[in-house]
Order: sequence, then C-alpha cells, then structure tokens
Amino acid sequence: MESTQSQLASYSSTEVSFAMFFPEAHLLGAAGALKPGANLGIGCQGVHPCDTQPGGNFGAFTTARTANSMVEAGCSHTIIGHCEERGNLNSVLQEVGVSDAGAVARILNREILAAQKAGLSVLYCVGERAEEQDDWQAVLGHQLDMGLKDVGRNSICIAYEPVWSIGPGKTPPNQEYITRIARFIKERTGGLPVVYGGGLKRDNAAMLSAIEEIDGGLIALTRFSGEIGFYPQEYLEIVREYLGKAKATQSQPAQLDVT
Repeated sequence: MESTQSQLASYSSTEVSFAMFFPEAHLLGAAGALKPGANLGIGCQGVHPCDTQPGGNFGAFTTARTANSMVEAGCSHTIIGHCEERGNLNSVLQEVGVSDAGAVARILNREILAAQKAGLSVLYCVGERAEEQDDWQAVLGHQLDMGLKDVGRNSICIAYEPVWSIGPGKTPPNQEYITRIARFIKERTGGLPVVYGGGLKRDNAAMLSAIEEIDGGLIALTRFSGEIGFYPQEYLEIVREYLGKAKATQSQPAQLDVT
C-alpha cells in the first residue's frame, strides 16, 4: 500500500481524490498503513442505519457496522446502496412478506444520514436491473429522490451501476447510454458528482473520461477468474489511463474508487 500511496500522491488533491473501500477484515491494517496527508481515503462497505449516541443507544450493535465505529476504525468514506446490498435487503423484505417498493430506499436513506452524521463521505450507488431498463427513469428517480431525502450535499457522490451489465459475459453499456443516464442523475440531483460504477477498466477508461457528465469511476475487482484480490499495479495503470485521457479532454474527475 505504501508504493500505491506514493504514486497517488503525484496527483493534486484539488483535481482528483481517491478512496479505497475495504472488507472489514482489512480495514484496520489499511488505516494503520495510511500516511498522514495522503490523497487517499479509507472506506468501509456500508454502515448500519442506527448508531450510538449520548443519552441514547449505547449497545454493541452486535453483527452491525455502525458509522461511529467505522470512523474510530480509521474510515473517512463508505459505500451505500451497492447492488449487492440492495439485493440482500430485498431478499430479507421478501422473506417477511414486505412488498413496499420504497422500503429499501428508506433504509438506505437512514444509512446515509447516519454515515454523514458520523462524518463519513458517502458513495451512494443507484442502478437498474435488466427487467427495469424500459422504466429506468422512474427506477433511478425513485432511488435518488428517496435515498437522498434530507441528505447533506457536500459529502456525497453518486455511483451509477448498470446492474444488468455487471458480471462475466455481460455486455457493458455504450457511451451514449452512460451519458444519458449520467445527465439524468445530475439533473435530478442538482449537479451532484457522478462516477461510473459499472467498472472502470483499462479498456473503457478513454471512453468514460470523454463523457463530460462523468466525474470519475469505481475500479472494482478487475478479474472474474483466477485468484480474487487487489492488484495494485493494475489499479495504478487504470488510474493513469483514465486521468491521462481526462486531462487531454480537460475533464475534471471528482473521485476514483476501488473495492
């Protein structure tokens, strides 16, 4: 991680910011390895909608990842609303017979509010499934309107996840599709930064950096076969490719994230 930090330090923090969202098992190690003043935030992969507070709940929140505890662990960022989290919440609600379409969005909204109250910056993910593509405006509008209710706008970034295209063998959206979605999100949110969450890779970095409405990208695990893990050199190559193209097109990326 030390080598990665030193190379990321060559980019001005006024032009681009970086955050890495780790599984819980790696959070303490990552936070301990973070250099003071590094242009890099450490993030967790979600928070519980409730938290400790003076005069209120002081329990251990067993099995839950509270925002206050994540701050104490060294986090400055969190992801909320990733398609896997949405899927998990939906499966729980279906199990207990809840058919309220707004229930997941309300839970995620509470998570965002809890995260921001604790001082965490939020990467809020929205996206449509295959069966929702024909009605994408209503789907994304609902996720944005309900998820962002009463949310502070200075510490949140929107990640667009085309859920229907994520995974091995899937066809990713083209530049026109991503541009249309990103423009819609910016208009709906009053100009919040939008990053592409369908996977920023070497082979789409030039295309994404050319989209004016896209402010960065989410670099996920970049391989669907072989050993699962984080490959620092591959990550840095993607960063260089994206930022090099963005500079050439005079784009101003807001954030580059990795999970």
